[in-house]
Amino acid sequence: MKPSTARLLAAAALAAVLALASGVADATVVTTCKAAAGSDGRVDYDFCVAELGKHHDSPSADTWGLAKVAALTGVVDADNAVYDIKELLAKDGADARTQAALARCQELYDSMGFAFAEAQDDINNRDYAAGKEKAGEAASLAHQCDDAFAQAGVPSPVTRHSSYSVQIAVVCTAITNLIQ
Repeated sequence: MKPSTARLLAAAALAAVLALASGVADATVVTTCKAAAGSDGRVDYDFCVAELGKHHDSPSADTWGLAKVAALTGVVDADNAVYDIKELLAKDGADARTQAALARCQELYDSMGFAFAEAQDDINNRDYAAGKEKAGEAASLAHQCDDAFAQAGVPSPVTRHSSYSVQIAVVCTAITNLIQ
């Protein structure tokens, strides 16, 4: 066999192995989300796959790693919500009730970021009950933000974040329940 042919075959074999490896890693997200949705009817399978599949650690993560990814994804969204709320508060034109609800939600989302971070730490330390409790706390904080707007009698401009936070908390909890 010629050296150039051998190199081509080696490159093709390497490409095949890498393609198989990436397919297996992607299958981990898919199979984990499928199992999570199968064990907890609140899990939105498509949301789970889409959101966990975006994270750079997901392709190599096992179930334990994906539970941590879900918690970290919650941290990122909570931080994004705080940023969005700060922008809304800086704009003129919102009435006092909206401003008060936004200020309350800013506090809640700041606390939510810490709750998700603590969930990640607890899961990392294999204290799964505490991790699930913190994920549940994060979801509760999202509901409290929704309640602040409802009590003010104004529509919430952060419903997307509230929905996301609750969904990722559910995903985090369901995947944590799968850990053997």
